[in-house]
Amino acid sequence: MKVLVIGTGTWGTALGQTLIDNGHDVLLYGNDQKQIDDININHQNQYYFGKDVQLPINLKATNDIAEALDGRSVVILSVPTTAFRSVLQQIKTVVKTKKIYVNTAKGLEKNTNKRMSEIFYEEMPEKYAYPLVSLLGPSHAEEVIKRLLTAITATSHDLRISRKIQKLFSNQYFRVYTNKDEIGAELGAALKNAIAIASGILAGCGYGDNARAALITRGLKEMVDFATYFGAQRSTFMGLSGIGDLVVTCTSLHSRNFTAGFKIGQNDEAATFLAENKMTVEGIKTVEVVYHIAQNIKLEMPIINAIYAVLFENVKPSKIIFQLMFRPLKDENPQA
Repeated sequence: MKVLVIGTGTWGTALGQTLIDNGHDVLLYGNDQKQIDDININHQNQYYFGKDVQLPINLKATNDIAEALDGRSVVILSVPTTAFRSVLQQIKTVVKTKKIYVNTAKGLEKNTNKRMSEIFYEEMPEKYAYPLVSLLGPSHAEEVIKRLLTAITATSHDLRISRKIQKLFSNQYFRVYTNKDEIGAELGAALKNAIAIASGILAGCGYGDNARAALITRGLKEMVDFATYFGAQRSTFMGLSGIGDLVVTCTSLHSRNFTAGFKIGQNDEAATFLAENKMTVEGIKTVEVVYHIAQNIKLEMPIINAIYAVLFENVKPSKIIFQLMFRPLKDENPQA
């Protein structure tokens, strides 16, 4: 099958290699000519993976979007949430045939508060697109590029399409499950980034496994409460795009969100990191969006409130941690 991957970052490159391994014809699209030349000439993506990772020689890249789309039946959208809408707008000006689109972004759009599938259906005319599939779950590109074992979900309200993507990607090291709960999978993928920042802050402040285990557990509760309010299925959060993605993002040094939190915790303040940071940390925007939504619907989310205070109100992590510990005591499962 002919597949286009839009985005030459870590995840787009790793997914492109996986598809090459599965015998597909893969083209990457990017806008950095130096990076494109590195992929085409050196068969490397040194900006993200250094010189240790050698890419398949038949994995090619281009910066011509019209050329990239021509003849491709599947398009993988491996771009940050902030670029998702603009990329779709760019695609629909040149696309000529109906294609399957696969989203990998994990976040919510600022200002509109919308999930990626909602943006997709707003922007892409039905005559050019089958129902969207989102590829989500515990999956660090740094491991997938090394062909280490990974399991994720292909989520869509149309199981016929998600099963096509399941077969497209699945192999001996990359296993894909299907899921129909778009709301749960997308909100889980976004919210876990916020909780991962908090996990990193705890580690940066010097707290141990006990504290982080409690945070992950209570963070999962906030994720479930928030997502089910909007119609998600509780069972989704017991799966790969829920607790699976939450655990790996909250515990791994590969996680940009965990790493961001760790640096904030070490400094006991967020201002320095926010001023100097140049990497994409999806959880920062997610915290801002979810905090305001929760305030509007009057949903209690103490961990999200605490992270928001650290990131946007200049509250020291050391102070907010003790405020959380001295909240009124309660039952863990009051409805049980």
